[in-house]
Amino acid sequence: MTNPAPQSTLHPVFRRIVLLLLAFLILLAVAGFLYENISEARDRRFNPLEGRLLDVGGRKMHIDCAGEGNPTVILDSGLGDSYLSWRKVQPEIAKFTRVCSYDRAGLGYSDPSSQPRTSKVIAEELHALLRAASVSPPYVIVGHSMGGYDVRVYTSLYRNEIVGMVLVDASHPDQENRFPAELKNMEGSWHREAQFIASTMPFGIPRLLGLCDNDAVSRAADCNWHSAREQLAEISAFPESAAETSQTGTLSDMPLAVLSHDPDKPSSDLPPDLAKPTNEAWEKMQEELAHLSTRGTQTVAKNSAHYIQIDRPDVVIDAVRNVVEQARQAPSQSAPANR
Repeated sequence: MTNPAPQSTLHPVFRRIVLLLLAFLILLAVAGFLYENISEARDRRFNPLEGRLLDVGGRKMHIDCAGEGNPTVILDSGLGDSYLSWRKVQPEIAKFTRVCSYDRAGLGYSDPSSQPRTSKVIAEELHALLRAASVSPPYVIVGHSMGGYDVRVYTSLYRNEIVGMVLVDASHPDQENRFPAELKNMEGSWHREAQFIASTMPFGIPRLLGLCDNDAVSRAADCNWHSAREQLAEISAFPESAAETSQTGTLSDMPLAVLSHDPDKPSSDLPPDLAKPTNEAWEKMQEELAHLSTRGTQTVAKNSAHYIQIDRPDVVIDAVRNVVEQARQAPSQSAPANR
């Protein structure tokens, strides 16, 4: 004799309530998904990108170039930032040489990549993008924050293409070991916040919570699911990118300008008891970056926090101009100007 099939222990009314709740949640998810996609499409329709989308390895990458002259300045943004982080400096640099900003794969207007988001991969993708865009070397390469890792790795891989470098409050490969131990707890909370944004962005929750930029142009470029996912991937790959950068060695006698934020303008995200030791360690590491080259210099951007290109664009423009002029005076600077 077979045993009868087990009967559900859920009361019919309770089961109906559960099903209704599930249906309601699914409806909310669908509505959020539609809201996010319609909002993204509307933002991009009324705020179209500047520059070009080019095929790089079967996906589209975004690059924006302006100006004429040699060498070409290449701008690499900080962690999770689009090309728009350079919009205060690029037009001015374009007055004295050619300059290109771009979106790393997955950020801004560039399609995501299936590759790990380490500085080595990012440098290789940038190299492929510049070839696709017919932007020929020599280059002066500029990196902000984590972009400092990218440009140093790029230089180690393609040394014959680079004639100068500018590091804008750039990350140091040993910073995780030299910052206060208490900072690790805060980094964990930042990581969790990035995870929350990446997982909820497809359903429009960050947009509803006001976490997207109020500026329409920035919102069109940055407030989307793939940018949120890319930011999280770059955070996760940060230790590996630091390790890759630590192996790059010195820059010999390459023209190098290191720009550092004002010590009196520490990050507002840090409590006062952590801001001071963190800033002291940062200042020491910035001095060390200037010693990567025998021609390295360091400038402290007064009244500027971490985003010097936004707070003090004049300092970045002057530094880039100075490095470009040094590169032009070098005997090896003989490549034809880009057209």
